[in-house]
Amino acid sequence: METSPANKRVLILGGGFAGAYTALHLEKELRGTPDVEVALVAKENFVLFTPMLHEVAGGNVEITDIVQPLRKMLRHTRVAIAEVEAIDLARKQVRIRHSRLAHSYDVSYDQLVLALGAVTNFYRTPGLEEHGLTMKTLGDAILVRNRLIDALGLADNLPDETERRTMLTVVVAGGGFAGVETAGAVNDLLREAMKFYPQLKEELCRVVVVHPGDVILPELSASLGRYAEKQLARRKVEIRLKTKVTGYDGNAVALDDGTKIATRMLIWTAGITPSLLISSLPCAIERGRVVPNDCLQVPNWPGVWALGDCALVPDPLNPGKFYPPTAQHAIRQASLLARNIVAAMRGRAPQPFKFKIIGLLATIGRRHGVAEIFGWQFSGFIAWWLWRAIYLSKLPGLQKKVRVAMDWTLDVLFSKDLVQLPTIRSPTMSEIERTSDGTPHN
Repeated sequence: METSPANKRVLILGGGFAGAYTALHLEKELRGTPDVEVALVAKENFVLFTPMLHEVAGGNVEITDIVQPLRKMLRHTRVAIAEVEAIDLARKQVRIRHSRLAHSYDVSYDQLVLALGAVTNFYRTPGLEEHGLTMKTLGDAILVRNRLIDALGLADNLPDETERRTMLTVVVAGGGFAGVETAGAVNDLLREAMKFYPQLKEELCRVVVVHPGDVILPELSASLGRYAEKQLARRKVEIRLKTKVTGYDGNAVALDDGTKIATRMLIWTAGITPSLLISSLPCAIERGRVVPNDCLQVPNWPGVWALGDCALVPDPLNPGKFYPPTAQHAIRQASLLARNIVAAMRGRAPQPFKFKIIGLLATIGRRHGVAEIFGWQFSGFIAWWLWRAIYLSKLPGLQKKVRVAMDWTLDVLFSKDLVQLPTIRSPTMSEIERTSDGTPHN
């Protein structure tokens, strides 16, 4: 990734909402400026629309419909699909490596954007890393969907009812947005699929949400959380409040109240943390995240910026507090950051990030949701419809919007697709070629 000595490079690390939208806005801000190169390093070649991950796991939308290829989205950005191995702020260099290349190489920069996001944190809970599932990536959603369909097929052929119940029990750890939406989608898929498995009864299904707080969906008001609990209970989802998962051995989930739940599937949505690469940087770090100023600049390191899940961005409207790590904030931070980078390059003062959240929405199962928008609360079908309408409008790319709208229409008219998605190489063999009479071919 060499560039002309006369050119300047803005290097963005991370291809999520924060990184990709920063590049997108920089393309607009730098239009007609050929001496500045925008480069982006990402692990995957697409932007994942994470608010719809549970829709993939639940079979409501097709896998590729919630991803936008970076090269389609960013037509004037240099994209490298690679792992970031090291960041040298003093030398203004980043070491990256592609998984299929033998050697790493260094990339220099003039402006650096830290947008590496966060990863799932199991908090050293015994057994989770070995046996637990997560809901952070597209691969996670595919794996959950495959495991659910596999569980249905296995249970349909098991003679022992206790084993059937264990196979069809799913525990979701975490009662925030990701946990509640995952539980609702998983519950819908299992129960709606029952008619295709003649040996199974719906009462064999069990979906349990384990949450340490007093009410689920703590991001919303307590009243909406309690409404969500009632609606999930009507769909036969169990809610365990003021409870934590203390361990999982692949056969049973242990809870801190001493009880155990027999299950072959635990989905962990109870915590994230930035990568160790971020927490080891020689700049202001708190809770493992970079602490930029209100203009998204990293103090004492000119030309270094941070946003999204890997940054604790101060909230001037609430002194001493920070903006939450949501896609809504990351996208708006990206827009301001692009303007601030260009301003800094042209000798102008950057502007502070100020944003008051517009609203929060969550689906809780078949055609039900909860929402809080501009202070107004919505629940039931109207909240579910608002969730779909708003997130469809935010989905990157017209082609993806049309595809998801079609998926949702078909989901209303037809049953869910129960096809497992193969993720392993097909069987092969290597044998000597023989002639028609069976002798080896020379």
